[in-house]
Amino acid sequence: MAEGGEDLWGISVNVSRFSSGNAEPRWVVQQALVAAERSGKPLLYGPRETVDWPLADQLAQLRPGDVVTYCYMKTKNVMEDLKHVHPAAREARDRGVLFDVGHGTAAYDGEVARAAIADGFPPDTISSDMYAAHLGRAPRHDLPRVISKLVDAGLPERDAFAAATVRSAAVLGLAGEVGTLAPGACADLAVLRQSEGVWQAVRTFRAGLVC
Repeated sequence: MAEGGEDLWGISVNVSRFSSGNAEPRWVVQQALVAAERSGKPLLYGPRETVDWPLADQLAQLRPGDVVTYCYMKTKNVMEDLKHVHPAAREARDRGVLFDVGHGTAAYDGEVARAAIADGFPPDTISSDMYAAHLGRAPRHDLPRVISKLVDAGLPERDAFAAATVRSAAVLGLAGEVGTLAPGACADLAVLRQSEGVWQAVRTFRAGLVC
């Protein structure tokens, strides 16, 4: 893992109970950090449930440029309560740690997102965390829908699109190459049409629910 070259954009580790099983999460994180240090790449960190491991202790391990995902999940998020962002999350952001949505199938709660944004803690990046479990779902799970949910939660539209494009590219060391309309950049274009209809943004903290 010492040399990832251009094919390695980062090191991902998820120490949730579901992902890590009986492994000691602190040990798992340390191994991931070793790989991140050796490769010179950022760490994408899926946190442990905070009843097992205090948020402040988890965030203290992360370095500037590392990314905490699932930041608006119901059972582990950046909030101290549903009105105030946790001081440890603010301190981590001040140090340069970044925070990502990571919607997935059960990793986004609209109430948490709305409270965090209202208290001045918007996401640095927006990701759909789309994988095989989403195939064939209705309504379809995709990045535009996730962006729409963040706009519904109070994030300005301009900031939402930046979080899904130029900011995400910068995290991966791809600034100027993707996520932007500029001479020499990859032509990764998407044309979106704003719906005139009404849809309801529903929280997704329930196994298998994607909407």
